[in-house]
Amino acid sequence: MSIANWFTPTIALARIAWLRTILYLFVILDMHAFVRDTRDKGEHPGLYQPLLLARLFDLPKPSVANTTVLYVVLIVACLIGATNYFPRVAGWIVAPAFTWWVLIGMSDGKVDHDHLALVIALWVLPTVKADSRGITSYSDQTRSEAAGWAIRCIQICVIATYFLSAVAKLRSAGWALSWPGSAVLTWAIVRRPHPVGEWLLHYPWVLHVMQWVGIIGEFCSPVILWLKGRWQLFGALFFLGFHAANTAILLIHFLPTVVCWLAFAPLERIAPWFQARRSDRDTGEAEDQAEHGRQAEQQAGA
Repeated sequence: MSIANWFTPTIALARIAWLRTILYLFVILDMHAFVRDTRDKGEHPGLYQPLLLARLFDLPKPSVANTTVLYVVLIVACLIGATNYFPRVAGWIVAPAFTWWVLIGMSDGKVDHDHLALVIALWVLPTVKADSRGITSYSDQTRSEAAGWAIRCIQICVIATYFLSAVAKLRSAGWALSWPGSAVLTWAIVRRPHPVGEWLLHYPWVLHVMQWVGIIGEFCSPVILWLKGRWQLFGALFFLGFHAANTAILLIHFLPTVVCWLAFAPLERIAPWFQARRSDRDTGEAEDQAEHGRQAEQQAGA
């Protein structure tokens, strides 16, 4: 397989349709649950410190007016995009609008790397032309290299979130393997106390093992891009378990990255599976009705 073919696998358009619906609806959740202080920054523009991308594009300072308009535009465009009607028009509105929303929301010095894959996903989804619209798009099995390229971009960014996190840990420690052997997880639990984490404080060796497993997993994460079938599933389950542990111990969820793991899932099989189930059920009901009819005829003849 050539490098070009690896970057542009042929994938059913149905997977793109499912991702549009899920991610656009998730953006609405994100605006209210995670990056939810963008409109608050519009009320206090004096505290705004633009990030590099905002400075490069000379984006205006947040105000009550522009953050309110941005909020309304995002809600409307996400709802339209989630229906898979006018997906490219809605997508090209959501991508820059949500990017600006995140740039404002993270202008206080804390940039959450869990939004990397989500933001990139919003930019690549509109590049895929839909052959069908609305509910029929969820069962569209037309295979497309454009869809494959978009999916691959999302997958790469999901994996980059972990790999670059490991690189950052090494860099912060002066390019030494001192991070996994440190007490950083203990410090994090003390800073963010939670019953599960506080219980683990009595077993510091467990915390050290978790740090080593975590950083090794992050360094090895690119391997998942080349795994297939159940092996790729095992890799995905490892990182989903990684996030479940972080949530249980530190109440850190990483949901924007977790939802983008769906780019690895064969979502295009959902509609055919339901159709097959419905067909089997209809066939069974028809057979039952025919059997009842034969029994009624036999009883009438007797």
